[in-house]
Amino acid sequence: QVQLVESGGGLVQAGDSLRLSCAASGRTFSSNLMGWFRQAPGKEREFVAAINWNTGSPFYGDSVKGRFTISRDNAKNTMFLQMNSLKPEDTAVYYCAMRLVGSVKYDYWGQGTQVTVSS
Repeated sequence: QVQLVESGGGLVQAGDSLRLSCAASGRTFSSNLMGWFRQAPGKEREFVAAINWNTGSPFYGDSVKGRFTISRDNAKNTMFLQMNSLKPEDTAVYYCAMRLVGSVKYDYWGQGTQVTVSS
Protein backbone atom coordinates (compact mmCIF):
# COMPACT_ATOMS: atom_id res chain seq x y z
CA GLN A 1 0.00 0.00 0.00
CA VAL A 2 0.96 3.59 -0.61
CA GLN A 3 -0.20 6.70 1.15
CA LEU A 4 0.04 10.11 -0.50
CA VAL A 5 -0.51 13.33 1.42
CA GLU A 6 -0.60 16.71 -0.30
CA SER A 7 0.08 20.02 1.39
CA GLY A 8 0.80 23.62 0.54
CA GLY A 9 -2.44 24.74 -1.00
CA GLY A 10 -4.04 28.04 -0.17
CA LEU A 11 -5.49 31.33 -1.33
CA VAL A 12 -3.20 33.61 -3.33
CA GLN A 13 -3.52 36.48 -5.75
CA ALA A 14 -2.89 36.34 -9.47
CA GLY A 15 0.82 36.51 -10.19
CA ASP A 16 1.80 34.97 -6.88
CA SER A 17 3.64 31.71 -6.33
CA LEU A 18 2.81 28.61 -4.34
CA ARG A 19 4.63 25.36 -3.65
CA LEU A 20 2.79 22.11 -3.23
CA SER A 21 4.25 19.03 -1.60
CA CYS A 22 3.26 15.38 -1.81
CA ALA A 23 4.67 13.07 0.85
CA ALA A 24 4.63 9.39 -0.02
CA SER A 25 4.87 6.46 2.34
CA GLY A 26 4.57 2.73 1.96
CA ARG A 27 5.67 0.90 -1.18
CA THR A 28 7.36 3.92 -2.67
CA PHE A 29 10.20 1.81 -4.04
CA SER A 30 7.70 0.43 -6.53
CA SER A 31 7.03 3.86 -7.98
CA ASN A 32 7.69 4.54 -11.62
CA LEU A 33 6.00 7.84 -12.16
CA MET A 34 4.46 10.43 -9.90
CA GLY A 35 2.23 13.19 -11.08
CA TRP A 36 0.04 16.16 -10.28
CA PHE A 37 -3.49 16.50 -11.53
CA ARG A 38 -6.10 19.14 -10.84
CA GLN A 39 -9.84 19.43 -11.02
CA ALA A 40 -11.83 22.62 -11.02
CA PRO A 41 -15.55 22.72 -10.20
CA GLY A 42 -17.60 21.47 -13.12
CA LYS A 43 -14.54 20.46 -15.11
CA GLU A 44 -12.80 17.20 -15.83
CA ARG A 45 -9.61 16.24 -14.12
CA GLU A 46 -6.61 17.73 -15.90
CA PHE A 47 -3.03 16.53 -16.11
CA VAL A 48 -0.61 19.10 -14.70
CA ALA A 49 2.81 17.50 -14.50
CA ALA A 50 4.61 14.23 -13.84
CA ILE A 51 8.10 13.13 -12.98
CA ASN A 52 9.95 9.87 -13.50
CA TRP A 53 10.82 8.86 -9.97
CA ASN A 54 14.11 7.28 -10.99
CA THR A 55 15.48 9.63 -13.63
CA GLY A 56 13.81 12.85 -12.59
CA SER A 57 12.60 13.54 -16.12
CA PRO A 58 9.65 15.93 -15.99
CA PHE A 59 6.54 16.15 -18.14
CA TYR A 60 4.12 19.07 -18.22
CA GLY A 61 0.66 19.85 -19.39
CA ASP A 62 0.43 22.61 -21.98
CA SER A 63 -1.44 24.97 -19.69
CA VAL A 64 1.36 25.09 -17.11
CA LYS A 65 4.51 24.86 -19.22
CA GLY A 66 6.95 27.60 -18.35
CA ARG A 67 5.14 28.45 -15.10
CA PHE A 68 5.17 25.27 -13.03
CA THR A 69 8.15 23.12 -12.08
CA ILE A 70 7.92 19.58 -10.77
CA SER A 71 10.68 18.05 -8.68
CA ARG A 72 11.25 15.28 -6.19
CA ASP A 73 13.40 14.43 -3.20
CA ASN A 74 13.97 10.69 -3.34
CA ALA A 75 15.51 10.56 0.11
CA LYS A 76 12.39 12.09 1.63
CA ASN A 77 9.93 10.38 -0.73
CA THR A 78 8.46 13.77 -1.45
CA MET A 79 7.38 15.40 -4.68
CA PHE A 80 6.97 19.13 -5.19
CA LEU A 81 5.14 21.42 -7.56
CA GLN A 82 6.45 24.97 -7.71
CA MET A 83 3.74 27.13 -9.21
CA ASN A 84 4.71 30.61 -10.40
CA SER A 85 2.75 33.34 -12.15
CA LEU A 86 -0.49 31.85 -10.93
CA LYS A 87 -3.68 32.70 -12.78
CA PRO A 88 -7.31 32.53 -11.67
CA GLU A 89 -7.79 29.62 -14.06
CA ASP A 90 -5.28 27.63 -12.00
CA THR A 91 -7.88 27.48 -9.23
CA ALA A 92 -8.64 23.83 -8.53
CA VAL A 93 -8.12 20.95 -6.17
CA TYR A 94 -4.67 19.56 -6.84
CA TYR A 95 -4.04 15.85 -6.45
CA CYS A 96 -0.82 13.89 -6.45
CA ALA A 97 -0.75 10.39 -7.81
CA MET A 98 1.64 7.50 -8.15
CA ARG A 99 1.99 4.94 -10.91
CA LEU A 100 3.70 1.72 -10.00
CA VAL A 101 6.28 -0.04 -12.11
CA GLY A 102 4.53 -2.07 -14.79
CA SER A 103 1.25 -0.24 -14.39
CA VAL A 104 -0.49 1.67 -17.17
CA LYS A 105 -2.51 3.88 -14.90
CA TYR A 106 -2.04 5.87 -11.73
CA ASP A 107 -2.58 3.44 -8.91
CA TYR A 108 -2.67 5.66 -5.85
CA TRP A 109 -4.09 9.11 -5.25
CA GLY A 110 -3.89 11.66 -2.49
CA GLN A 111 -6.91 13.44 -1.03
CA GLY A 112 -6.10 16.74 -2.69
CA THR A 113 -5.26 20.27 -1.65
CA GLN A 114 -7.21 23.36 -2.66
CA VAL A 115 -5.50 26.12 -4.60
CA THR A 116 -7.48 29.31 -5.10
CA VAL A 117 -6.13 32.19 -7.16
CA SER A 118 -7.99 35.47 -6.92
CA SER A 119 -7.88 38.09 -9.65
